[in-house]
Amino acid sequence: MTLLMTGFPGFLGSSLLPRLLARTGSGAICVVQPAYTARAEQRVADLVRTEPSLGGRIRLVPGDITQPELGLEDPAALVAEITEVWHLAAAYDLAVSREVGMRVNVEGTRYVLDVTARCPNLERFHYFSTCYVSGRFTGPFAEHDLEVGAPFNNHYEATKHLAEVEVRARMTSGLPATIYRPAIVLGDSRTGEAQKYDGLYFIFQLLLRQPRVAVLPEFGDSTAYTANVVPSDFVIDAVTHLSSLPQSVGRTYQLADPHPLTIDEWYDALAEVTGRWVVRVPLPAGLTRMALGRVPGATTLIGVPAELLDYFVNPTHFLTDHTRADLAGTGIACPPFRSYAHRIIDFMRTHPEISSHAMV
Repeated sequence: MTLLMTGFPGFLGSSLLPRLLARTGSGAICVVQPAYTARAEQRVADLVRTEPSLGGRIRLVPGDITQPELGLEDPAALVAEITEVWHLAAAYDLAVSREVGMRVNVEGTRYVLDVTARCPNLERFHYFSTCYVSGRFTGPFAEHDLEVGAPFNNHYEATKHLAEVEVRARMTSGLPATIYRPAIVLGDSRTGEAQKYDGLYFIFQLLLRQPRVAVLPEFGDSTAYTANVVPSDFVIDAVTHLSSLPQSVGRTYQLADPHPLTIDEWYDALAEVTGRWVVRVPLPAGLTRMALGRVPGATTLIGVPAELLDYFVNPTHFLTDHTRADLAGTGIACPPFRSYAHRIIDFMRTHPEISSHAMV
């Protein structure tokens, strides 16, 4: 039994892989872009140092999901031994261009699916999507929902949506697959550890750069919109369990907080853990986004990308019925943001050197 993984040595892939190998006793083949070979080798060494039983069970092969047959030197030799495929690689960047998003998220997923179709012993295909395939859908968004006709905030959402369409089309044709849709993923709730500071981390950094009296923008009614965040360890724990269930074949799981804080509550929580007295400045989201996108140096000065503003006026409520039903009795549940926010901030204070750059 061998699993094929893309997206290693990314944070989720690096955290998930040892859990999967511990559960299955199998080996793994990780398709790694040559630019990340050294990082991947170091990550494997770290994993083996922590868990010696992983020694010799993780193979790194050079490849590129944006190339036919994943750019593998000998794909025919690999597909014969693959029993599970885990596709995590993507352009995780709200500011990604349409060209890059289409090449990595859509074409890359298509090429991974093509290789998967050649695996004679395949048992399961696992795909990491995102809750935000919803676009700007207003109201409850269920785990089976996809084609809801809502506009998208950016090319990241649009191309991840198209990628999930590709996966679902193969599922309709018989592919045994499971789809996982995380909400906004933060660091580990137990340690605060994160591999990069992007997304809502820009707001954390904005607060930490300011003195005890800090200013944050407020867009619209902050009691009407929510910030749906989940810690990475919840995602890993949930996926490790859900992927082991026979009934999860054909299902989509939204890994979201069923009771997310409103933006108003979220700001209060951030003020508490950063020790700041936050002054909220009402701003029109559309005009602010336009200014950040068009005024030279505005984004650099403020440190918050224009694309992030849409998530402060997000009208979607993500339903988690399948997730909660299939995690019932396991003790695995999304913890409230307030219970681990201090660890996220403490880690950032201790590790200011971590960047916001995505692996693309």
